[in-house]
Amino acid sequence: MTSNFQVNMDEYLPLRDVVFKALRQAILKGELEPGERLMEIQLAERLGVSRTPIREAIRKLELEGLVLMIPRKGAEVAKISENNLRDVLEVRRSLEELAIDLACQRMTQEELLELTKTEELFSQAIREGDAMRIAQTDERYHEIIYNSTKNEKLVQILNNLREQMYRYRLEYIKDEDKRQILLVEHDQIIKALALRHVHEAKIAIREHIDNQEITILKNLKEQENDVQRKISGRRGSV
Repeated sequence: MTSNFQVNMDEYLPLRDVVFKALRQAILKGELEPGERLMEIQLAERLGVSRTPIREAIRKLELEGLVLMIPRKGAEVAKISENNLRDVLEVRRSLEELAIDLACQRMTQEELLELTKTEELFSQAIREGDAMRIAQTDERYHEIIYNSTKNEKLVQILNNLREQMYRYRLEYIKDEDKRQILLVEHDQIIKALALRHVHEAKIAIREHIDNQEITILKNLKEQENDVQRKISGRRGSV
């Protein structure tokens, strides 16, 4: 285990939540890679805690789909699968269309201004090439839209789904060629919201999610092909 993640003991959170947050960030940032075994003893030693909060964190990560429990083997970081991506995006697509419909009706001018300011921060993060900040400002952009619906149940469901989407969001923004397209898509959504054009806003959010799915699936295919080429190369050298 060569990753350099650690817990931040300054946080005013129960230890189990601090450990969960540290492991979750390590997975999302790729410090703990897909398929990597999560050994409780090693993790406990590395983070300077007992095995109990490690075990509790792994259970929570399993519920989020970030960790997979393998019989007679233990826990490992879940691989990004096409099926899981499609499942998550199918749900997200429908919920985002509902959210954008309600936002067109209920978003205040203050919220629209906040959305515009967040888009400026998003644009700045893209110019600077800071992947984590791009992901964070993108997440905040969508959060403002969710909250503007004034529907607490919808916001709760979308926030839960957002946790599962974060890994895919990071995978998407790794593709630097797509970042300018993201900016254009965000701007289209803002314009439709400002004009209260529900139909145009729903089309814009649908295209936004469709493009994300196409790009991530393409990246996954390329990664699979790279693995196969490496395997073939090793066989050929034997």
